[in-house]
Amino acid sequence: MKSLLVAMMIFLSVGAFAQDDNLTIVAVGEATLEKDKMVIQDPYMSGNLTAAQKTAASELVKLMRNDFSFYQKKFFLVEAAPNNTSVRQPTNYEYWQSKGVRFLGTASVDKAGEGMKVTVVFEDIKNRKQIYNKTEMVTIATLRKEGHEMANGVYKQIIGKDSIFTSKIVFVSDRNTRGKKTVKEVYMMDFDGKNVTQITNHGGIVISPSMSQDGRYLIYSLISNSAKKRNNDLYLMDMRTRETKIISNRDGVNSGAIFLTGGKSIALTLTVSGNAEIYEMNLATQELRKITSHFASDVDPSITYDGSLMTFLSDRPGKAMIYTMDPRGTESNVKRISFVGQFNATPRFSPDGKEIVFSSWLDNSFDLFRISSDGQGLARLTKDFGSNEDPSYSNDGEFIAFTSQRVISRVKADQNIYIMDRDGGILGAITAGFGNCISPRWYKF
Repeated sequence: MKSLLVAMMIFLSVGAFAQDDNLTIVAVGEATLEKDKMVIQDPYMSGNLTAAQKTAASELVKLMRNDFSFYQKKFFLVEAAPNNTSVRQPTNYEYWQSKGVRFLGTASVDKAGEGMKVTVVFEDIKNRKQIYNKTEMVTIATLRKEGHEMANGVYKQIIGKDSIFTSKIVFVSDRNTRGKKTVKEVYMMDFDGKNVTQITNHGGIVISPSMSQDGRYLIYSLISNSAKKRNNDLYLMDMRTRETKIISNRDGVNSGAIFLTGGKSIALTLTVSGNAEIYEMNLATQELRKITSHFASDVDPSITYDGSLMTFLSDRPGKAMIYTMDPRGTESNVKRISFVGQFNATPRFSPDGKEIVFSSWLDNSFDLFRISSDGQGLARLTKDFGSNEDPSYSNDGEFIAFTSQRVISRVKADQNIYIMDRDGGILGAITAGFGNCISPRWYKF
C-alpha cells in the first residue's frame, strides 16, 4: 500500500481517469443573500479615439460585466440600453429605481496623448450616492489589468473585502507534447482564463506547482525526460528573474511541496527513509525536520495561512484518506477526518482554514467533497459531471477551481479547468483547446 499511495500521488499529478460526459449539475446549497440588480452601461467615448481604442473601451466594459457575473449569488447583471451621448449625464435616480436597479456603473473614456483617460463611476441607486469614482491613465496593453483592479475596487466598496478579479491561477498543461514524448509545463492565467503565460520551459514533466504567499517564488517538481536519469526533483523559481535552481534532488520522490508561513521553509514529501513522509525543509540551509513519522505513507500537504493546522493524505487505514495535524510538531494531534469513497486525494484548505475541499474515488469516478477542518459537515459538491479532481479555493473562499475530464473517444479524453461556487454550482470551464490542464492553484498576491 505504501508504494501504491506514492504511485497514486505521482499519477494524479501526471494523468487522470476517463469518465463519461454528463453535464448534470448537483449543488449542495442555495443562495441565502438577495441579489442586487446591477447595470454597467456601455462606455461614454469622447475625443479623437482610434478604432483600436474604441474597441478597447468596449472590451473594458465587457470585462467588468464578466467580472461581476461570477458572483451570481450577489449580483444580477441587467443589460443596458446603448448610450445616445458621448458624455455621462446626471443620474436619473427615479428612473433606475423604478427598474429595480441597485448599482449603476459607467465608464467614460477620453483620448489622452497616446493613451486613454478612463473614469469609472459606480452609484448606489437606493441610497442615491456615489460609492466609487476613479480616473486612470491607461493604454490598450494595460487596460485589462486596470479594468480588473477598478472592478475589484467597486466590489470592495460594496461587499467590504477583496474580490477574485485581480487573482491568478497557476496550472500545468501538456499542450507542448509532441508524439510519444510527454511534456508538461507550468502556466499562469487570470482568474477568468485569459492572459495565459507560460512559466516553465523544461521539456519534461512538471508536477505539483505551488506559489509563495507573496508571489515571489514558485516551487514545483520535475520528472526529467533525460535518458540518463529519471528522478523526481524539486525546483525553486524566482518569479521576478525567472531564475531556477534545484532545491531537493534526493533519491526517489521530492514532491508535493508548499510554502510554510513566512516563506522561509517548505513542507514536502520525501522518500529518503524508504517511506513517503512529510518534512519541513529550511530553504536557506536545506535542513530537514520530520512532520509525519509513520510506517504508512503520508503525502500531499496543505496548510492554513497561520501555519497552525496541516491536512494531508495518508494510507494509515489501508487506503488513502484525509488527516489533519499540527505541523509545528512531529505526529502532533493527528486526526483522521475523511471516511468517504474508496480513496481520497488532493486535500486543500479554504483561505480561513475552516474548510477542506478534496476529491474522492466513488462510483468509478473522482468527485469533489467539502468538509469542515474538524471533520464535521461533509458535503458532496459534484456528481455526474465527469471525473473531478485537483480542487483549489479562490482567495476569498467563495469559489473553487478544479479539473474535470471529458471522454472524447476510446483513446482520447479532454481535461480542462472549471470554476464552481463553494456550494457546488458550476460556473463553467475557463480553459479550452489548451491541452490537458491539471493542478490549478488559485492565488492573489
